[in-house]
Order: sequence, then structure tokens, then C-alpha cells
Amino acid sequence: MVSTAVTTSRVPKVPSRRTSLPVRLVRLTVGLVLYGASMALILRSGLGTSPWDVFHQGLSRRIGLSVGAWVTIIGVAVLLLWIPLRQRPGFGTVANVAVLGVSMDLTMAVVDAPSHLAARIPLLATGIVLNGLATGLYIGARLGPGPRDGLMTGLHHRTGRSLRLIRTGIELTVLGGGVLLGGTAGIGTLAYALGIGPLAQFFLRKLTVT
Repeated sequence: MVSTAVTTSRVPKVPSRRTSLPVRLVRLTVGLVLYGASMALILRSGLGTSPWDVFHQGLSRRIGLSVGAWVTIIGVAVLLLWIPLRQRPGFGTVANVAVLGVSMDLTMAVVDAPSHLAARIPLLATGIVLNGLATGLYIGARLGPGPRDGLMTGLHHRTGRSLRLIRTGIELTVLGGGVLLGGTAGIGTLAYALGIGPLAQFFLRKLTVT
């Protein structure tokens, strides 16, 4: 999901020996699996989730299919928007579409939603931290951004508007659409918005390959 405010164009350079492609592929795969799992944990907390997942959840409730299925469907749809924006997907971009939704659904199948707030808050916190770690792994592998991040950078290059403005506009649009469709926004949505930036930056500095 899978969207963070950090893109490959802004990944910090870490002085080290050049990392081999197999190692980068492993990092990418582990990162995407963990990202999907973290999305499921945040959603299972019942306290609200990221704007994109509020949208996916709303589509699931209004139309049917699993939330993970909508993560995949919307990922493909967003990827098609890259064509007029002249964005070029990398292997990681395609893997993002293929893996996130499946990982999310599998995690939701084995993790039940807790009934008590005392359990829901730690579940939310775990999901957000895990999401930051996963971001560092999959974006840090430098094999291509996710579809949603590419949409942001593509609109930035085509319109000349700031990344911050475009990012905010996209997030508010999908959040509003998700709420109208019946998705759950709450304290978890705010916690994600405030926490994911610093967490992603921290883990990217630790995990980015060269």
C-alpha cells in the first residue's frame, strides 16, 4: 500500500560496497511481504488506517471482494495512469502490485480483530512501526517505487507542483473517497500520518543499498 511520502528519488545515499542483485531482490520481497502484513495489522486494530487503505476498505464494504484484492486492483489502475505521465515502472513496481494485496489478505486470515482497546492500541503501534521497517526494505532495495509513489512523482514532473502539495492532494482525495464509501478513518489514520514519515526516514537511512 501502499504508500509512503518517501520515494526512490529521495532515498539517502549510504556509502558502502555495491549490493548484489540477489540480495536486493530478497530485501524487496521481504519488505513487500512485511508491508502487506503491516497494513493488515493496522486495519485489524479497528482504529483507522492509512488514507489509501481507508479507500480500499470502503470499496470492499461497498462493492465486495477482500481489502487485499482492492489493494491489487487499485495498484494496477494507478499503474496505468503512469502511461500518460511517462513514468517507467521497475521490477519493484510490478512486485508491489503482485505481493501487497496477497500478503495483506493472508495476514488478515490469521490475525483476528481484538475486542479490547488495550490490545488494539499495541496492534496499531506494531503495524505502524512494521510499516516503516518494510518501507526501508522495499524502497531501499532501489528496484522501483510503488505505483502510488510513482503517481505522485509523475504528477510532480508533469505539473511542476511541489511533491508535498501533490502528495497531500492525493491523500486527502482517497481519504475522502474512502470515508464516503464506508471506510474507517480514526485515531489510527492520524497516528499513521504523523508516524510513518519519521519511521520511513529512519529505516531508509539504515537499510538503503547502493
